[in-house]
Amino acid sequence: MNSGQLVERIRTLISLRQLEPGTRLPAERKLAEELEVSRSSLREALQKLVGEGILFSRHGGGYYLCEAPPPWSEQRIVQPLKTLVATDPDYRNDILEARHAIEASTAWYAALRATDADREKLQSCFDAIQQQESLSPEMATQADVRFHLAIAEASHNVVLLQTMRGFFDLLQSSVAHSRQRMYTVPTIFARLTEQHEELLLAILAGDPQRASCAARDHMGFVLTTLKTLHENEARQQRSTRLPDEDTDITREENR
Repeated sequence: MNSGQLVERIRTLISLRQLEPGTRLPAERKLAEELEVSRSSLREALQKLVGEGILFSRHGGGYYLCEAPPPWSEQRIVQPLKTLVATDPDYRNDILEARHAIEASTAWYAALRATDADREKLQSCFDAIQQQESLSPEMATQADVRFHLAIAEASHNVVLLQTMRGFFDLLQSSVAHSRQRMYTVPTIFARLTEQHEELLLAILAGDPQRASCAARDHMGFVLTTLKTLHENEARQQRSTRLPDEDTDITREENR
C-alpha cells in the first residue's frame, strides 16, 4: 500500500466513524495495527493530512481532527506552505518576495479606496509603531504587522487581505526572531520608520503611484535586511562548529 492509498484509508476511517472536529485519533500503535501498516508508513500519511489541514498534532499528545475550514479560506493556501517552511526555512524568502509584489497592490488600492475610518486606523497603527521604540522588539514587530494589515484592509479587496493575513501567519515563527532584531538596530529602525511614514503619507494623500512605490521600496529593504541577518546568523553558527585551534595544537604535541 502506497502513501496516497493509506491517506485515503485514514480519510475513510474518519468519515465512517463520523469523528467530530477536535476528536483525537487512536494511538499510533493501535491505528497501525487496525490498518495493518507499519508505524513509519502511518506517520508519513498522518503528516500529509497535517499538511492538508485535515489533522493537527500536539507534541506527545497524538493527532486530532481539525475544525472544518470554510469553503474559501486562507487555511487551504497557508497550511501546505507552512509545511514547506517548517521543512526548509529558505522558503520564507519566497514568501517575502511574494509580499514585495502584493504589498505594492494593497498600497495602491488603499490610496484609492481608504475611508476616513481607514485613514484614522492607519495613523493609529503608525503611532503605535513609534511608541514601541522604548518597549520590546516583539511588541514593535506586532505593531508593524498591524500597520501592514491595516493597509490591506483599506484596499477593500478581500483576496489581497486574506493573502496578507496568510503571509503573516506563515512568517510569524520563521522570521519573528529576525524581524525583532531589526528593531534593536537603531539605523534599521530609523529606516523602517521613514519608510512607514512615507507609505502612510502617500495613502493619506490618496496618491496610488506614490503609495505603490513606497511599498516596493520598503519591502525591498525588508527583504534585503532579513536575508543579511539570516546569512550572518548562519555564518556565526558555522564558525562555532570550527575546531578549537588550541585543542588541535595540544593534540599534535601529545602525539
